[in-house]
Amino acid sequence: MSESAPLLGNLFTPEFVADPYPTYRMIRETNPFLKIPGTEDWIALRYDDCAAVLRDKRFGIDNDRRMRMGVGDDYMAQPAFASLARMMLVADPPVHTRLRKLVVKAFDARSIEKLRGMIRQIARELVDRMEDSNSGDVMTAFARLLPIQVICEMLGIPAEDRHRFIEVDENAGRILDPTPMTPEELERANRDTLEGAAYFDDLCERRRREPTDDLLTAMVQSETEHGRLTREELAANISLLFGAGHETTVNLIGNGLLALYRNRDELTKLRNDRSLISNAVEELLRYDSSVQLSGRTALEDAEIAGHRIDAGAQVLTLLGAANRDPAQYDDPERLDVTRQNVKPLSFGGGIHHCLGAQLARIEGAEAFDELLTRLPNLELDDVAQPKWKPTITLRGLIELPAHW
Repeated sequence: MSESAPLLGNLFTPEFVADPYPTYRMIRETNPFLKIPGTEDWIALRYDDCAAVLRDKRFGIDNDRRMRMGVGDDYMAQPAFASLARMMLVADPPVHTRLRKLVVKAFDARSIEKLRGMIRQIARELVDRMEDSNSGDVMTAFARLLPIQVICEMLGIPAEDRHRFIEVDENAGRILDPTPMTPEELERANRDTLEGAAYFDDLCERRRREPTDDLLTAMVQSETEHGRLTREELAANISLLFGAGHETTVNLIGNGLLALYRNRDELTKLRNDRSLISNAVEELLRYDSSVQLSGRTALEDAEIAGHRIDAGAQVLTLLGAANRDPAQYDDPERLDVTRQNVKPLSFGGGIHHCLGAQLARIEGAEAFDELLTRLPNLELDDVAQPKWKPTITLRGLIELPAHW
């Protein structure tokens, strides 16, 4: 057994959730491409190795095999896993190609840049409300609401329905973790999945009868050379766009604010020079990524970092570790909003590179600009022991109390 294998147990502790980076560093320094004891599977921690796996066409998702191994042959009987199985997030070509083609135009750089004014206006309105008080939870009052309102606008979710999406779910994203869900977590996930599917199915039916100028109508009406989406695929992928369209940005804003207030010199640089904000967003994505890991399955025998990966073996790419690889970045444990050539793996890579990457960047930039401009006296109440969501794939805060 390798020297770093015992450290794998640390990946699932509250201490790891609070700060995964010391564990990443210890494993990377002893065995950066680690075979998981008792399995044929691997863990990659270096930037180049993770990037290679994510971009190599010999690696795919193979969700059916992964679900059967992790959940059981009857995983499709669980609404949450059945919905996940229909999402482009876990699909391989040609299914992935068909699903992604239906929405990719709405997320190209030109289309997303046109949304900047709308995003800025939403940020301003949220800060207007914050100015009516002198304290509160920044996650509830701002970080969560901004991306939710943006994706609701894009999808065309009616204003009167948006309240249903604001409730905090601490376990959102647990279905993506490599550890089994508890019966209680699965019950909640199944219930939420069924409720969401029923809502989106009803809304799609309304769009069929009364089309509007929004992404949901475009998805309902779209056809590719492979045909339309089924009703189940439509509901699942709208749920995916909604969840992915806000959850990672919520975490970018929350994690980013915490990182800046833990590194006051960098905060001061941003306050004094707003031209650094776009670069700072890239650095914040690198420093404490919203997405910490992503898995791939070898579709055929392959070799990575001098190791033979047998067909069917899985490779868990630890993106949070890769983003702090000293072979890629000088002094990687230090936050530096002026760092040059920052290219974090936080949005994945290859055919599964996040559709909403540019949207998240613009939302993050507008969010930090508005908060720093309008709330110059903003102070976080607890930067030492904030409350983190108990998930390891998606990294984010439950709350961020502050006064201003």
